[in-house]
Amino acid sequence: MIKEDFLHYIWKLQQFSPEDLRSSEGTPIEVIKPGIHNHNAGPDFFNAKLRIGSLLWVGNVEIHIQSSDWFAHGHETDPNYDNVILHVVWEHNMTIFSANEYQIPTLILSAYTPEDILKNYTHLIGGKHRWMHCENQLHKVDKRLIHLCVERMFVERLEQKTIRIFRRLTLLNNDWEALLFEILSRNFGLIVNADAFESLAQQLSFNGVRKVWGNRLQLEALLYGQAGMLSENHQIPYYQKLQREYAYLYTKLKLSSGGLIRFQFFRLRPHNFPTLRIAQLASLYHKEQNLFSKLMEITDIKAYYSLFDIEVSTFWKTHFSFHTSAKESPKKLAPSFIDLILINTVIPLKYLYLNSLGQYNSEILIEMMKQLKAERNAILDKFIDLGISPSNALESQGLLQLRTKYCEAKACLNCPIGTKVINLKTGREG
Repeated sequence: MIKEDFLHYIWKLQQFSPEDLRSSEGTPIEVIKPGIHNHNAGPDFFNAKLRIGSLLWVGNVEIHIQSSDWFAHGHETDPNYDNVILHVVWEHNMTIFSANEYQIPTLILSAYTPEDILKNYTHLIGGKHRWMHCENQLHKVDKRLIHLCVERMFVERLEQKTIRIFRRLTLLNNDWEALLFEILSRNFGLIVNADAFESLAQQLSFNGVRKVWGNRLQLEALLYGQAGMLSENHQIPYYQKLQREYAYLYTKLKLSSGGLIRFQFFRLRPHNFPTLRIAQLASLYHKEQNLFSKLMEITDIKAYYSLFDIEVSTFWKTHFSFHTSAKESPKKLAPSFIDLILINTVIPLKYLYLNSLGQYNSEILIEMMKQLKAERNAILDKFIDLGISPSNALESQGLLQLRTKYCEAKACLNCPIGTKVINLKTGREG
């Protein structure tokens, strides 16, 4: 079934035979400028420049599957459509008039769209049981195009991440250290506990963290207490110390504990238990005070690994939770975990910060991403099965963007790979 976004694509890129274009009434049409694509309310293309018959027209173009959609959408009574100079349709089933009873010329696009483009498009959107709509044609697409597309997707994903971050920065009165703490906390929770860690960071004023980060026990007490993990009756000396410290800090810092999302332990590997992740987060802020400034200054990947080289406090070297003991180990952050922190916290924050200073250089962050290992998950494993193997984090992030924002959304006409597939047999460039 033909969709309107396909007609937008055909018209915008003029992917039809331009010779001998005629209206439904047989009047010659010459497209000088197709107009500016409008993604908001109103006609689909603004300020088109057309020669219809012997007259030169400048105005708007409206596109529909059927001519009768003009009335179905109520355009005949909408003054925003008074300046439409051409009605582009796939199927012409009735004559259209403007509010002042002027007959709007109609171009029947189906008569001029190349058969192979239509065939490729139909095959592309008809792949309901394919994981990737164009997977059967991927081998025909130049690998360089795929590489450029993936790199563009990474930048797009990075920009989208920073939109959310910027909103939080505004609410935090441009406190970059507090913003880092929120984002870092969220990513310490990974997928399962991301929301819980973020809620912990947001309901805890970062000023409280600043006041106690020089004292590891107090910092741990603050985080565990606010996380709701100090309300049990344990006889463990360390736990009791945390309870006493938190009771003191709760009054001193005028804390409140509402709005916390419950932490999950079920089906987590012990190294991902929120109790251990909180211990690691506390150790990081105890070791590296003014962490934001240090992260923004670093440009070498090895220096980042060194910065995140932390050891938990004594109790946590033999525990993953308050309840059970384990063989002693330093419980350091794994390199793969540090990579995720760099990908999801440091690089988006650095992008936003450098942009705010007018110092953004895309090559710096792109080079950093290329030095990080590609992530592994079910989505990326499927791309590998299709012959697209990410060699670094930039490519894995780009592929995740491609999948979630284009493939799953069936936005093939906005994807360089999808438009290339549509034009494979025509020699046209989408």
